Amino acid sequence: MSALKSLKARFNKAAEVINLEPRFRNILNAPERVNIVNLPVKLDNGEIRVFEGFRVIHSTVLGPSKGGIRYSPHVFLDEVKALAGWMTFKCAVVGIPYGGAKGGITIRPKEHSIDELERITRAYTRALKDVFGEDSDIPAPDMNTSFREMAWIFDEYSRTYGHTPGVVTGKPLNLGGSKGRIPATGWGVVLSAMIALDKLKLDPNKCTAAVQGFGNVGSWASKFLVDEGVTVVAISDHTGAFYNADGIDVRAAVKHIKKHGTLDKFEGGEKITNADLLTMAVDILVPAAIEDVITEDNAGDIKAKLIVEGANGPVSANADSILETKDCLIVPDILANAGGVTVSYFEWVQNRRGHYYSELEIRDKTRPILTDAFNAVYAAREKYGVSMRLAAYIVAIERLRSAIELKGYF
Repeated sequence: MSALKSLKARFNKAAEVINLEPRFRNILNAPERVNIVNLPVKLDNGEIRVFEGFRVIHSTVLGPSKGGIRYSPHVFLDEVKALAGWMTFKCAVVGIPYGGAKGGITIRPKEHSIDELERITRAYTRALKDVFGEDSDIPAPDMNTSFREMAWIFDEYSRTYGHTPGVVTGKPLNLGGSKGRIPATGWGVVLSAMIALDKLKLDPNKCTAAVQGFGNVGSWASKFLVDEGVTVVAISDHTGAFYNADGIDVRAAVKHIKKHGTLDKFEGGEKITNADLLTMAVDILVPAAIEDVITEDNAGDIKAKLIVEGANGPVSANADSILETKDCLIVPDILANAGGVTVSYFEWVQNRRGHYYSELEIRDKTRPILTDAFNAVYAAREKYGVSMRLAAYIVAIERLRSAIELKGYF
């Protein structure tokens, strides 16, 4: 099942639970705006190549749209539509004043020099300069993009409209970025995990965890899990997975990646497959890589007591019903990985005010937002007798419905 079909299936199921009127379904089922741009760029060898780029604005009901930009050969329109929709529901469920968007360029970034990537990024920014804006649409980093690309976007946009740091988040600190932004998503994943363990009456110091995906989210989540007393017994990236019953030395794994680029030949554990990691007997499973790693084919073999979704859409919709029959609590992506967009919101606030917070202040401001969101979703789960995933969609949909009605869309 595609990411877009998964999104729509879950949205429609949650809408049925609360008897959402067709008028609201129609509005929320379709993106407000779809932008497709073709970017002619001169490569280092003098060749002119045209790259395809996307920016989908799913909703601006609650505020300016917000969402990352990814560089990948697998970027295509339906995927970007799904990711934009997830951002709408994610922002709504945590109660920050943003709508949802997503963007990307179909590209193999590792095949291009830094100079070429800069030219491509600036071309993308110029093509969408009338879409982006600190009061309209605010990009951020995503797969294969970072503070570097956000700095290029900020600079290129500012060449047209003047110094506008709030147009993009995830910037370098000395260009208006926020302290605490880089670890924010991983930190939020672990905060959600700790609240969930408390609900399940499980002691973190007696729990084991497996983290699938050891990029920014997975590596930080692993570090914070260890800090909370959890034993991380398995980690992985696209080259394979590693298992150590006594616990992976997470910091050694991070050093290995910084030196070698991947986990390949990491000596801190026994080599296993990603499939083995997903189905091992652990208390906590954190899928933090890509979409659809848990499907109807392997859902029946999942043994974790708690799944905390660090990635967007790591569980396909056709696996939901299988997992719901198990004694497993799932903290869905639109709740679990909302730490990143929440801290991005505070970066935007700081840019607008010209006043900047310490990392401790950022955590202190973010913690109650994520905690309140978790409790609201858990309460909806109890009220409607549904999964945490459907409960999260219900909370988001009810907030969006209220805003649509109050604005008088009809």
